[in-house]
Amino acid sequence: MTEIALPIWVQIVVSVLVLAGCLITLIGALSLFRLPSYYERVHTPSIIACAGCWLIVWSSVFYFSLQTHKPSFHTLLIAVLLSVAVPITNIFLMRAALFRDRRMGKDVPPSLSRIVSANPEGNDA
Repeated sequence: MTEIALPIWVQIVVSVLVLAGCLITLIGALSLFRLPSYYERVHTPSIIACAGCWLIVWSSVFYFSLQTHKPSFHTLLIAVLLSVAVPITNIFLMRAALFRDRRMGKDVPPSLSRIVSANPEGNDA
């Protein structure tokens, strides 16, 4: 593949998208230190990481489409898979944490399921 010198406006747009994506992801990472509970800490960075990922992926699509003079959407697969996997993983982590906290008797919302008892002793009253 031969390198084509892209115009300065393309380089600026790609740079702004990458830096914005990195900044959003950094803000999400810093929220890990600031937020008090596990439930808040697991939720916020995952949403922000997806937003940062989408900006970086769109910069990649823009750059490689202009570099090769044809549409280059193969990097969108990364963002799509991440956008599907992160919320699903988040749901499983939150449910596991709720299950653990209910078993330990912490003050969390009650279970909507009748399969798993909210009472650790097993005697539902």
